[in-house]
Amino acid sequence: MVRLCAKIVADTDLYETDKEVQNLIDWVCLSEQIKENNNTIRNLTREYKKIEPDCREGVRAQLE
Repeated sequence: MVRLCAKIVADTDLYETDKEVQNLIDWVCLSEQIKENNNTIRNLTREYKKIEPDCREGVRAQLE
């Protein structure tokens, strides 16, 4: 899909003249980065959930 987008950009002027084509190509090119970002967020959330109970217990102990 990315190769097709690159060919469209290289061989035509559609990217510059057609906003819909530009948006679709941008979406295709950025969708992989979005997936990677979402995976990073999921991993960080998973790690936080592992340590959250200990953090809460530490705060509770300090307040007492």
